[in-house]
Amino acid sequence: MFGYGSLMWEPGFQYEAAEAALLNGYHRAFCMYSFHYRGTRARPGLVLGLDSGGSCRGRAFRIGASRVQTVRQYLWDREMITGMYSERLVPVRLLRGGAPARVVALAYTVDHRHEQYAGKLSLDDQATIIGAARGKNGPNVEYLNNTVEHLDTLGIADGPLHLLRDMTRPAATPPGKGKR
Repeated sequence: MFGYGSLMWEPGFQYEAAEAALLNGYHRAFCMYSFHYRGTRARPGLVLGLDSGGSCRGRAFRIGASRVQTVRQYLWDREMITGMYSERLVPVRLLRGGAPARVVALAYTVDHRHEQYAGKLSLDDQATIIGAARGKNGPNVEYLNNTVEHLDTLGIADGPLHLLRDMTRPAATPPGKGKR
């Protein structure tokens, strides 16, 4: 399984190993409206998707053969709640010391025809949406912050997500200007 967003920090399934991995042909983007986990129909949030073009560093999870069907069902129930992704087998490169290994992984890529596909939004638009949305799993900004925190822990640089996190942080109160 290839994780690029919340699956990196909250996979929700047992795995035998997790390794840094690179997927070519797709990039991580806040390009899917969330009507459930991080927003509502009245005030949609944004979640990450694998959109076409570029490359994406994430985590590859090796799942034991006896658990594959259980994990696939769990992921289907979690990720395909509104059918906004396409399930694909994709080639990824494991980024380990020495010669990198190539494996095939399951990934959820965006479906451009789905009503929840937001397309390429400006960072300002993304920040406005993420800053205001809240869904079943909490504030949308929490999802962004958790993702960036785990990218940092894994040593994965993602400039647009770091900038977006900075744009959604509450402004600090200047010294001497606080509430009395």
